[in-house]
Amino acid sequence: MLGMTDVTDAGLVVGADGLARCGWGGSTPDYLPYHDLEWGQPVRTDDALFERMTLEAFQSGLSWITILRKRPAFRAAFAGFSITAVAAFSEADATRLMADRGIVRNRMKVDAALHNARVAADLPDGLAALLWSHAPAPRPRPATGADVPATTPESIALAKDLKRRGFKFVGPTTAYALMQATGMVDDHLAGCFVPPARA
Repeated sequence: MLGMTDVTDAGLVVGADGLARCGWGGSTPDYLPYHDLEWGQPVRTDDALFERMTLEAFQSGLSWITILRKRPAFRAAFAGFSITAVAAFSEADATRLMADRGIVRNRMKVDAALHNARVAADLPDGLAALLWSHAPAPRPRPATGADVPATTPESIALAKDLKRRGFKFVGPTTAYALMQATGMVDDHLAGCFVPPARA
């Protein structure tokens, strides 16, 4: 455990290491490297964005910690989230995925992941260009956890665009979580020690 020593009114936790983190980032040791090194950092490659999109969709209705702990198994099951490889998955692969106890076995989500890979593979300019075209202008970090939205006009527009193109399981809330996770927005709290990323 982090060895949390203090919780601030803003929703930050100060750990035994003396660093202030977003409250969720210090809630369990599994979150520490994800919060400190990955969440909110710009992701600009198609396959890496496909991974985040897929994991966010699998997270729907579950806690993120469940997905994060299963991430190595997801990566193995989905060929490292190579869009080209997953787009070529067959019905036999879908059956294999549904038998894999290491991942979340939800047929609708599995089918959506395979379908989304096929849609992403056909994008003329790639997935990264599409997703980042919806990134808002930089804004100040939220002062408190209560200031972090669940959706924004940009995430609503992104979800509509994705749906129009045929993507599944990416509504406005999932789209916003994707934007947060991949650095399209910076929702680390104002007092968090993680420095602002450079897009």
